[in-house]
Amino acid sequence: MNDIFTSSTELSPRALDAWRDEARATLVLTGPLVLTSLGQIAIQTTDVILIGRLGANALAAATLGYVVFFTAFVVGMGTVMATAPLAAQAFGARQPRAVRRVVRQGLWITILLTVPFCLAAVPASESLLLALGQPAEVAAGAHAYLSTLLWCLPTAVGFVVLRNFAAALNRPEPALWVMMAGVPINAVLAYALIFGAFGLPRLELIGAGLASALVNLAMFVAMLAIALGLRPFRRYYVLGHFWRPDWAIFRRIFVLGTPIAGAILMEYGVFAVAALLMGWIGTVSIAAHQIALQIASVSFMVPYGIGRQRCASAMRSAGATRTAHAAPAGPRSRSA
Repeated sequence: MNDIFTSSTELSPRALDAWRDEARATLVLTGPLVLTSLGQIAIQTTDVILIGRLGANALAAATLGYVVFFTAFVVGMGTVMATAPLAAQAFGARQPRAVRRVVRQGLWITILLTVPFCLAAVPASESLLLALGQPAEVAAGAHAYLSTLLWCLPTAVGFVVLRNFAAALNRPEPALWVMMAGVPINAVLAYALIFGAFGLPRLELIGAGLASALVNLAMFVAMLAIALGLRPFRRYYVLGHFWRPDWAIFRRIFVLGTPIAGAILMEYGVFAVAALLMGWIGTVSIAAHQIALQIASVSFMVPYGIGRQRCASAMRSAGATRTAHAAPAGPRSRSA
């Protein structure tokens, strides 16, 4: 005790150094994660600005379409966020095969949760929104938007798995680089496809969703290329034996991830229900609600990213990554 505390109220120099080192390591991890979250919200903000130029009806339709998309994304993202502590724990225990299995099962779960939803929701979206009392013209526009936007769901959730993997290795920077590159690319492509610039057809809401789908696909491919080709990631060979199941890890991801997804879904549900309630008032109210919410979301991302990192994340928070690194790993598995 004398080595740690100099008195009942003062920490020893050695303890202060330990706290300082831990705080520095946490901040180094948190900074890129916060910037990655800001990059993600920047993509959505760009879409809101561009779609808003089409008018209140278009922005209202995009708002309702995004409610459907993001509800599904929250379920997928929250579930696969469990890959972060599991991968970090395996990394801290120097078990590269266990890290690979976590990533593999995270991608399996991504496919399982997102692809069936896309196949079911695209044809049913307009009827669903009409059943929820939304204006007919807005529901039709939301259906058009979702016909392309929803197909970025598998790659968006898959990107979360890969950036969890990178951050679990204390290397969150590549996800930041990819996200920062995606912001201007999305802006240019969305502008071109919405308004018919640079020789591309004018697709309006369909073009906005298509741009998001293409950019998310590109970001996923870029992150996968980094995971497979750059040090220190490539030594984990994350697609190795991809067809081989690990039902224990598969189950653990669901056990840990389902409560996370449920908590985030209830949190986001407040905003989703508010958007639907605006639809009972009128089209302009939906559009105005989205503009106000977008401004609030941008300012909210910095403290939220530090305290409870959602999408960026190596963990539920950056501190959880550091904790998992220090925790002993579970039993070693002999499978690859």
